Amino acid sequence: MENDQGIRVLLVDDEEQFRAATSTILNRRGFSVTAAANGREALEKIRKDTIDVVILDLKMPEMDGNEVLRELKRLKPELPVIMLTGRGSPDIALAGLQEGLFDYLTKPCNLDLLARRVRDAFARRRQLSRQEHRVKDVMVPLTSFSSVREDRTLAEAIEVIMISFNRTPSTSTVQASMHRSILVLDPRHKVIGLVSFTDLLQGLQAPALSAPAGPAPANGPAFPTSGAFTLLSRDLGKKLVREVMSPAPITIDAEATLLEAAHRMLELKVRRLLVQDNGKTVGVIREQDLFFEMAMIIREQSE
Repeated sequence: MENDQGIRVLLVDDEEQFRAATSTILNRRGFSVTAAANGREALEKIRKDTIDVVILDLKMPEMDGNEVLRELKRLKPELPVIMLTGRGSPDIALAGLQEGLFDYLTKPCNLDLLARRVRDAFARRRQLSRQEHRVKDVMVPLTSFSSVREDRTLAEAIEVIMISFNRTPSTSTVQASMHRSILVLDPRHKVIGLVSFTDLLQGLQAPALSAPAGPAPANGPAFPTSGAFTLLSRDLGKKLVREVMSPAPITIDAEATLLEAAHRMLELKVRRLLVQDNGKTVGVIREQDLFFEMAMIIREQSE
């Protein structure tokens, strides 16, 4: 008999008797089953617990199976889901396949078949996990980024950026892009923000627009007269880093999948994520890191 010990299954069904009976049988076969009576309860467990495979009933009150599936795939896109449908609902189940469903079975289903499909789903996920890099594999290590304390001046921060550029080979476009921003640390060396070229330009923008203006152009706002850029740049250099920095990037776990990183970037409309391992910041993953991984996969396929 195959060893199913350790396969963590979430069973989502609003029928208490079916839920209890199926959980008991699957547990006896070595699976570790957690049950949820509705979609909202299931999503809460997915957020908090580690789940390997989800068995999801299609017809439930409040949130039906396809609604739960869409939200589940937003939270954990790599999590395989087996849908349980009633007779006469193949079209609805097929819609679920388009949403990333692993498979669907008709209720009442053969429990031997269900157990086998759970094993198949788990094996496929494990195989993909072995083949694919995780966030930790493609991130830029924290040690590769330049950093500055929040209580330093922007003049000091700019010197750090300039030194980083001088150390970067001119042929390394990827490396050079790492130094378009520097990380900002608090006194305990925790990453609390970053300073980018955009932050520096925005530091000029506010005082420039409020300063006395010369003749207004035909289109666009009025700007100060010649020489103001030099004066404002000098004033900017005296400011503290904390006055101009952007907030620290949103975090993601080092063990997360690259698809999860892509989803989070798109959902939050950000270009980089701070990578954490057991609560400690270990690196940064950027949109270009995902791009180069995609390019490598596509090239390997065409070879």
